[in-house]
Amino acid sequence: MTLYLSIAIIVFIYVVIFQIAKASEYVSILKGEEASRKQNNKINGFLMVAFLVFGFVGIYVCNELYYGKTQIAQGAASIQGEKVDEMLFVTLIVTGIVFVITQFLLFWFAYKYQEDTNRKSFFFAHSTKLELIWTAIPAIALTVLVVFGLRNWFFFTGEPPKNAMVVEVTGKQFGWIFRYSGKDAIFGKKYYKNVDPATNSVGIVWDDKYAQDDILTEQTMYIVKGTPVKLILGSRDVIHDVGLSHFRLKMDAVPGIPTTMWFTPIYTTKEMQEKTDNPNFQYEISCDQICGNGHYSMKGIIQVVDQEEYDMWMAKQKPQYYTAFPEKDPTAVPVVADTTAKTAVVKM
Repeated sequence: MTLYLSIAIIVFIYVVIFQIAKASEYVSILKGEEASRKQNNKINGFLMVAFLVFGFVGIYVCNELYYGKTQIAQGAASIQGEKVDEMLFVTLIVTGIVFVITQFLLFWFAYKYQEDTNRKSFFFAHSTKLELIWTAIPAIALTVLVVFGLRNWFFFTGEPPKNAMVVEVTGKQFGWIFRYSGKDAIFGKKYYKNVDPATNSVGIVWDDKYAQDDILTEQTMYIVKGTPVKLILGSRDVIHDVGLSHFRLKMDAVPGIPTTMWFTPIYTTKEMQEKTDNPNFQYEISCDQICGNGHYSMKGIIQVVDQEEYDMWMAKQKPQYYTAFPEKDPTAVPVVADTTAKTAVVKM
């Protein structure tokens, strides 16, 4: 209902403006060209002020209606994300002040300095001092913002603390593969020609002893609250982009060129469900780079849990090596062939 009412109001405003324009044409015919131009200037000046008022009111109304539905209102779910939000708010404050001042002056000047036969225009050719001011101030402000951005960027993409867990994230059309290094905490080698969608989705080199305890999962990644996690990103086919909107991070996943970033989650999935009052809330990993006709479906889940729950989940995982070579799995139940001979009795 609110949507239909908003549309009706917008249509009504356009109709009013159209009727005013048509009336102005009729007035121009009756009064003559010069009188009509002056009349149009007055109307345009009034509309400039009206647009200024309606514009700011619209911004306020939209903020009241939709701000609570954005992820900004939820707050960042990582320490690094809080720094990103801080940069965002500083940028919005600086640019918002400039926006309000410039828009007010733009529309007010259009109204105040409309054509007036009793006022002469003033010709202003050049002012070096004024040009230096309006060039230097924006340049300094933008430089400060860029420096803060670069500082955080190098922090997010640099080396994490030594206690960080490491997860390898591989994008494919159209899903995500996650690899954990197993008990030896060392990833085994991989080679793209070894890729087998059924048993070796990232191309692990099985002859490497460090690879034989690596664990692979698809679509769902488990990480621990309060523990830094380093992501090593790659792709199996085309360029993807790892988007972690709740953690305020994103990074390209490029074939053959590993990229990295790290973050520290501060809320478990259950805590975020309570915080957002949404029992169905899930942390998402999305592809933020168009990667083909199934791009829209490339969504993964990140489960943030406490250390105990993570340890229980990890204990249930089986190294991918045993999926590729089930006969070498020490926990597998051996299959015993039935060698009992069946004797046929023939009655004569």
